[in-house]
Amino acid sequence: MADVQDFTALQGTEPVHHAVSSSDSLKNEADRDYEMRHNALAAIDNAKFGWFHVKACMVAGVGFFTDSYDIFAINLCSLIMGYVYYADAAGDAANTTPTKIDMWVKGATQLGCIIGQFGFGYLADRLGRKRIYGVELIIIIVCTLGGSFAGMTARGLSVYWVLFIWRFILGIGIGGDYPVSAIITSEFATTKNRGAMIAAVFAMQGFGIVAAAIVAIVVLACFKGAVDGDQLMLDYVWRIIMGLGVVPGLVALYFRLTIPETPRYTLDVEKNTQRAAADVHKTLGHKVADETVERVCVPDKPTWTEFYHHFKHWRNLRVLVGTTVTWFALDVAFYGINLNSSIILQAIGFAGKGSPYKVLLKTAAGNIILNLLGTMPGYWVTVFTIDKLGRRTIQFIGFTVLLILFCILGFGYHKILDKSVAGFVVLFTLAQFFQNFGPNTTTFIIPAEAFPTRFRSTCHGISAACGKVGAVVAQLGFFQLKDRGGKNAFIPQLIQIFALFMLVGLVFTWFVPETKGKSLEELSEGENARE
Repeated sequence: MADVQDFTALQGTEPVHHAVSSSDSLKNEADRDYEMRHNALAAIDNAKFGWFHVKACMVAGVGFFTDSYDIFAINLCSLIMGYVYYADAAGDAANTTPTKIDMWVKGATQLGCIIGQFGFGYLADRLGRKRIYGVELIIIIVCTLGGSFAGMTARGLSVYWVLFIWRFILGIGIGGDYPVSAIITSEFATTKNRGAMIAAVFAMQGFGIVAAAIVAIVVLACFKGAVDGDQLMLDYVWRIIMGLGVVPGLVALYFRLTIPETPRYTLDVEKNTQRAAADVHKTLGHKVADETVERVCVPDKPTWTEFYHHFKHWRNLRVLVGTTVTWFALDVAFYGINLNSSIILQAIGFAGKGSPYKVLLKTAAGNIILNLLGTMPGYWVTVFTIDKLGRRTIQFIGFTVLLILFCILGFGYHKILDKSVAGFVVLFTLAQFFQNFGPNTTTFIIPAEAFPTRFRSTCHGISAACGKVGAVVAQLGFFQLKDRGGKNAFIPQLIQIFALFMLVGLVFTWFVPETKGKSLEELSEGENARE
């Protein structure tokens, strides 16, 4: 009987013994995961700037070079197309793409960008950065080639509308590049150099804009004799300029498809500390842990319900409001001016008159001057100062100076031009500088840092999409209003409107945090920043 009692006693205590062991095992495993996560993030944040960081910037940057080339090449291509498809138009309409057609061809890419930024931003959080990185570049390559071969259909669609379709889909690819490239760069960057790395990626836009104008000059020079003999030979020129935009994309494609997943996404969404540790060791050469035992990991994908619960709190929502409104306000002016810089150069008399070859050559040269003296320095001054001055400081400076410059250019438009076209160009170039040493760069950087890993790409996509809504508003408004009272007569008032949007951007900059010198986890207020 005693043996039975002893057996019963043992039987009753055995499950308790196993439960304690199981609990200890789980605790030890959680402790190991926490330590590996901490070590992995510390390795990323404190790593020395090395070849992998350079490679990440180059792979992402070449994509932005391609994006800006494709976006801003249409500025010159549309001008050239007017000499081809409206050569026989009467009066002032001769050799000019009609305003509404020009508006939709240029605006098509911006419309597509809105879809691409929001869609790819969400997918990068849901599926992972690596799984979709490169898909957007494939879309860009295919659509760039397709647009360069655009032609009239047998019935119905003109070359412009076929081009509109290609450029709309192109915009989806370009839009997708914004959040994914920004987030991948941000999540691989060191805390010390993160701002400079993201800014360097974005600064490749400047090279793309200048490259489009240089390619235009070179192709025009190659066709000079042919164009002087028959201006319809310009049909080859715009197609070659546009088609050459695929070259940098092809170079970057392989590297994008083979880049590893960011350890932060692997840790916070896929919940796989083992793989994150292995990726850190592979990319940075920093061994995070000796443990090699594989464990089953259950990914914890972000949901819209979770998104709602996070952003229903004003302290979180105000950051998203700040990043979206400031980007919207900036892009109204940025794209209103930069997509129409050729029109503005003609309006102030810089392009002059003469043969198609001379007018187009001088317009392309004017674009190069504006970008080399204003846009490019602005980008790179930001790269070298952003981790010292801070994001908000540069954004405040940019919006304030732009507000002043646009007021001067808008209200003093005719007085300045009557005294000196060169003086107007100097002020216009200064505006280009402070757009890029200012909100054009910082509105791209801050959303890549200020949100939790689980929503970071989605929030960047939302912010960027709001920016492109501003670009569409600028395109529609610019073309609908610029000829009120005569050809290009309303441009001074448009510049005054741009000044008002700079004031809006300045006010809403107070909503965004300063991200300088803080790790992404500090900015997220916790491991996953969940409420």
